Amino acid sequence: MALPPAFLDELRVRTPLHGLIGRRTRLARNGRQWKGCCPFHNEKTPSFYVYDDHFHCFGCGAHGDAITFLMRAEGATFPEAVERLAAETGMQVPKPTPQAAARERRARDLHGVLAAAEAAYRRRLFLPEGRPALDYLRRRGLSDETIARFGLGWSGEGRGALAAELKSDGIEPPQLVAAGLMKQRDPDRPEAGQGAQYSDMFFGRVMFPIRDRRGRTISFGGRILGDGQPKYVNGPETELFRKRQGLYGLDLAREGAFRGAPVLVVEGYMDVIALHQAGFAGAVAPLGTALTSEQLELLWQLSPEPVLCFDGDAAGARAAARAAETALPLLTAERSLKLAALSGGEDPDTLLQKGGPRAFQPVLDGARTLSAALFDLLAEGRPRQTPEQRAALRGRLEEAARAIPDRVLSGEYRRTLLDRFWEETRRAAPGPGRRGGGAPWAGRPAAFRIMARPAVDSDAIRRERARNLLAILVRHPLLLPEVEEALMSLDLPAGEAEGLRAAMLAWLGTAEPLDSAALTGHLAQCGMGNAVTWATRATGLCAAAQPTAQPKEALDGWWHFFGLLRGEADLVQDLADAQRQLTETYDPAAQQRLIRLKRALDALRRGETESDPDEAAEGEPGEGPQASRASTIG
Repeated sequence: MALPPAFLDELRVRTPLHGLIGRRTRLARNGRQWKGCCPFHNEKTPSFYVYDDHFHCFGCGAHGDAITFLMRAEGATFPEAVERLAAETGMQVPKPTPQAAARERRARDLHGVLAAAEAAYRRRLFLPEGRPALDYLRRRGLSDETIARFGLGWSGEGRGALAAELKSDGIEPPQLVAAGLMKQRDPDRPEAGQGAQYSDMFFGRVMFPIRDRRGRTISFGGRILGDGQPKYVNGPETELFRKRQGLYGLDLAREGAFRGAPVLVVEGYMDVIALHQAGFAGAVAPLGTALTSEQLELLWQLSPEPVLCFDGDAAGARAAARAAETALPLLTAERSLKLAALSGGEDPDTLLQKGGPRAFQPVLDGARTLSAALFDLLAEGRPRQTPEQRAALRGRLEEAARAIPDRVLSGEYRRTLLDRFWEETRRAAPGPGRRGGGAPWAGRPAAFRIMARPAVDSDAIRRERARNLLAILVRHPLLLPEVEEALMSLDLPAGEAEGLRAAMLAWLGTAEPLDSAALTGHLAQCGMGNAVTWATRATGLCAAAQPTAQPKEALDGWWHFFGLLRGEADLVQDLADAQRQLTETYDPAAQQRLIRLKRALDALRRGETESDPDEAAEGEPGEGPQASRASTIG
C-alpha cells in the first residue's frame, strides 16, 4: 500500500533537511540556504545546495528530499528511509490495513472533489449572480490577476446549488460532506423536511481556497458580504484539512521565501492577498486559530526568523503574546521570531490601501527580535509600583526564560529580560505618595526626600567590570598562567579591554619574570600606556586590584569579576566542561579551575538573589557593594 501523502508531507516538514545532510557533508549557511560539497560526486568547489525542503547539486544534478537523500546516500529502500525518518521525528508509519487503503482512496477522491468545487466557485464569481462579490474584491483593490492567482470565487446564494452543479461530474452529496463542503442535517429536526438531508456549508460568501504546501486545495474559507456574522468561516476539519497544521498562502509563500522574500505572518486572508499583490511574497496567515506549534514548524521550514505582524489593536497584542508563549519552548540558536508593530488599529490591508508598499515597508524594517520584544509582551498591563508587583513580574520573566529548552539560549534570554527589568524598575514610577506626576514626598523635610535613581547603563557597568578584571592582572600578572584559558573565553567590550587582553596574553608567552613592572613596561612599548591608565585609575577600582592585595585576595577578586562578565548560563557550561576534564585527567590544575568556577557561579547567584545586581550604577561605575566585596569572595 502506498503511504498517505499527508503523512509523507508531515514527515518531510518535521525533518530538518540541513541537519540530516550535514551528518555526511559539511554545510555552511549561504543566505537562506546551505551550501557544501556534493556527497554524491567528488568536487573541490561546493555546488551542492540544501533548501528548506529539497537539495540540488548544480554539478551532477542530484536532486530530491529527505527520503531521496537517504535512498541515494545509504542505499536504503523507500520503506527503510521512511521508517528511519519516522523514528527520528517520533512519527508512527501507517500500517497497510484495509481501512488505511480506503482512507487513501478517499483522500485522492477528496482532492478531486475540492478542485471541482473551486472551479465552480470561480466560474460563479464572473456570472451575473457573482457581480456583487466581484465588485467587493475590486473595491478592496485586488486586480483580476490577483483574484485568479488566489482562486477567489463566489459560493452562490441558493442552497444545494453546488451539489446540483457537481452532480454531472459524478460527485454525490456524501462526498461533499467528506470534503467539508456540505453537512448532513439532523433528520429529527422538523425543518429538515422530506429530501432535505444535506445543507451547504457556504452560501452567500466570497470563497477563499485553502491550499497545502504543494498547492492542492484542501478546504475553503468564506467571507460574507455586508455586516452579517460570522464574517469569516472556515470549512470543518476533514481527512485533508487540519486547522492547526496549515497556513493560508503557504504554497505561494514557499516560492516567495525561496526567492528571498521575508516570511510574514498576518491575521487575515485579505492581509495575505494584499501583501502578495504589493510585492511581499512571503505572507501567510493562521487558519482562524492562534498560531500553533505545528504552524511555527512550517514557518521555520521557510525562514529561520519569520516576522509576526498582527493588527495594531488589543486583540493583535494578545495574539502576539500567545504566539511568543507558544514559540519559547521551540526556540533554538538557529530559529527565532521577529515582531512588527502596527499602530492605530491598522492592519496590513488597510495600510497598503492608504499608502501602498512604501507605507508597509517601515513596519517590516522596524521589526524587533523576540528577545527585544518579549519584555513588553510579558509586562503589558502589569503594574510595577510595589515590591510584590515587581516580584511577580520578575517571576514571570524568569519563567519565560526557563521555557526555552536550550540551556545556553535560556540563560541569554534570562539575562536580557532581567537587564531590562532592572532598568525599568529603577525608573521613578507613580506610587501611593504621588499625585498628578508631582515629586514624591512633597512637603516633607529635605532629609527624607528620595532622590530619583539614574537609569542603568548596562554597557558602562560591563566596561567597569572588565576594567577591574584587567587591572587585577596588570597589578598581579602572576595570575595569568592560571586564568589564561578563562580570560580567552570572555566576550570583552571592544577598545581598551580587548587590546589589553591581547597584549597581556602575547607577553605571557615570552615573559620572565611575571611581575607588574615588566608587564607595564611591555604594554607601554606596545602603545597600550593609555589603556593601562584607564584600567588602573583609582576611581571605582576594587581592593583586589591594589598593589598591596595578597595573591589569594587578587585571585578571588578576579574570579568574581569573571563570573559577572561570563554570565550564569556560560558559567554552568564551563563548570560541566571542567568537571569532565577533571574526570578524564585528574589534573590538580583542572581541580583548581573547577573550584574557582564553582565559587564564581555561587557568587554570581548570591549577587542576583540577595542584592540588586546593578548596585554599582548608584554612584561611580564599579564603586558599589559588589566592588568592595570582591576581595572577600571565595
